[in-house]
Amino acid sequence: MIDDQVINIQKQHGKLVAKTEVETNDEVTGVFFNDAEGIEATATLTLDKLKGTSNTKAFLGAKVGDVLTLGTKDLFNDSHDLMTYLKVEHDTAHGLDIQVTFTISEVNSRGLADLDQDLFDKLFGPSVVTSVTELRAKITEDAEKQFVQQADQKFLNDVTEHLVENTKFDLPVQFLQKWIQTAGETELDEAQAKEEFEKSEKSMRYQLIESKLIVDNSLQVNFEDLKAYTSEMIKGQMAQYGQMNPTEKEIEDIVARVLSNQEEVKRISEQLTSQKLLDFYKENANFKDKKLSYDSLC
Repeated sequence: MIDDQVINIQKQHGKLVAKTEVETNDEVTGVFFNDAEGIEATATLTLDKLKGTSNTKAFLGAKVGDVLTLGTKDLFNDSHDLMTYLKVEHDTAHGLDIQVTFTISEVNSRGLADLDQDLFDKLFGPSVVTSVTELRAKITEDAEKQFVQQADQKFLNDVTEHLVENTKFDLPVQFLQKWIQTAGETELDEAQAKEEFEKSEKSMRYQLIESKLIVDNSLQVNFEDLKAYTSEMIKGQMAQYGQMNPTEKEIEDIVARVLSNQEEVKRISEQLTSQKLLDFYKENANFKDKKLSYDSLC
């Protein structure tokens, strides 16, 4: 992983040359799309990420503007890349077996940047990193943080499941089924409404449990929380693309743009609420840590 990340950094900061047709070592930018699954994600990838010759052949010789149809099952060598490129959750990525289109918008070749002090200063600031050894140590530290995030998501999912299964209360089943019958654009019959209720019952129960936990434990999100969380999120995203030392002004400007979009505010508020619940669960739930190897997660 560390070797790959070093190469990725060199590629990201190497010289970029635009092309019209995909060859083996090129970077391909485009949009993954699947309407039914709500996937519409812009991604830049290299062919070495793809699994199997059929996927590689689909890209080789393709031109800007071409639309490729791809299956997500066995699309990438590392199934976790589905999270990165399709912007789906960890649990969704595992076992995802759908077709997506990929519309090519750019094809570029890129040389490798030298691993010298100019590159280190550009990545981390003057003299923060002064050797390849220190660079690799920094990459290791960042990778460990990503694994913590994955472990946290697993823990949050497990606690959610436990709460739903072990918190007993009655729902107004008949009322909810009647409401489901008429709430959508198309009216459902009784059997369809019952089926839809059964699909969504766990989600309804957790929403009620979550709301009570938030109110009873003062876990509500305020605007200052939102700004601070968005700022850290943006710093993390910039670091992934090799921008390790952005100025405060750059961060503040991006935060202002992000929080001017109501849809983004809603999405980030939900993420922050999940983070607050995660912290609350860590402090109050009974659990044991279990260490796993990276290979066992793939």
